[in-house]
Amino acid sequence: MSTPLVELKDISIAFGGIKAVDRVSVDLHPGEVVGLLGHNGAGKSTLIKCLSGAYQMDSGEIRINGEKATIHNPRDARKYNIETIYQTLALADNLDAASNLFLGRELVNSLGMVDDDAMEAETRKIMARLNPNFKKFAEPVSALSGGQRQSVAIARAVYFNARILIMDEPTAALGPHETQMVSELIQQLKAEGIGIFLISHDIHDVMDLCDRASVMKNGQLVGTVDVKEVTDDDLLGMIILGKHPHQQQA
Repeated sequence: MSTPLVELKDISIAFGGIKAVDRVSVDLHPGEVVGLLGHNGAGKSTLIKCLSGAYQMDSGEIRINGEKATIHNPRDARKYNIETIYQTLALADNLDAASNLFLGRELVNSLGMVDDDAMEAETRKIMARLNPNFKKFAEPVSALSGGQRQSVAIARAVYFNARILIMDEPTAALGPHETQMVSELIQQLKAEGIGIFLISHDIHDVMDLCDRASVMKNGQLVGTVDVKEVTDDDLLGMIILGKHPHQQQA
């Protein structure tokens, strides 16, 4: 196998003496989707927040492309081309797709004025690559469907050179058609060699969208499995019983 894009090694973090994450190791390769599964409070979001810079781990090591990475905050994470797409998507509802794509990083012309035409042209270019059916460039994102909003959030991350994408419950509250749209977006990102950590508590999501799944329970890693080699029930057993499929059969 190639050098992993990300290696989280022996990560531990405690809050008030309670270990939220206890010596967990997971990795991610280019063009791969790794699902992080577990009940609320299992530690999956806390683990990933150490990678996104939202939390600082107490011990352990993060390696990016085989080299030790120092991530103290989200700005550090961005330097390593790590972008997070939260469940809330963090979009400005009153602005259109281009204004959201460049929010805080606006393109300006030679006079120092915001260049709306250039931003729309760039937005059209990246949308043609990610979601060719996207046509609502002039409307505020509040008028977009859930899948279209997800497209804008993903386009923003990819435009700014994300190589490692963290997606938090990307299909929550989406209907079947919208979920399919997000699935196609993820396939496109994989084809471009982007690695994705997908946080979910939906087993079907993970079975449909992920290559591997890492299951956590009570802050510890139950195990990492190849999605093609396990059933829904195997994953359920890992989440509820905290046992690896081989142990479940024993």
